[in-house]
Amino acid sequence: MTIQAIYENGIFRPLERLDLPDRSRVEFDLRVLNDDQADRAAQQRIYELLGQSLASGETDVSQRHNEHQP
Repeated sequence: MTIQAIYENGIFRPLERLDLPDRSRVEFDLRVLNDDQADRAAQQRIYELLGQSLASGETDVSQRHNEHQP
């Protein structure tokens, strides 16, 4: 699994929700991204999410747009 995180105040904060129990012990290889790499990685994640929605069989995702609005 590959995730992105922000390091601030001594803590790595994931940029997406992880399905892990609290206090799970993990191991990772650290790779610092420059802004261009971070932008490309974010764009790739968007394409992955769009691909999942297209593979879901949902023909009109705009019908459910307001479900996740505050």
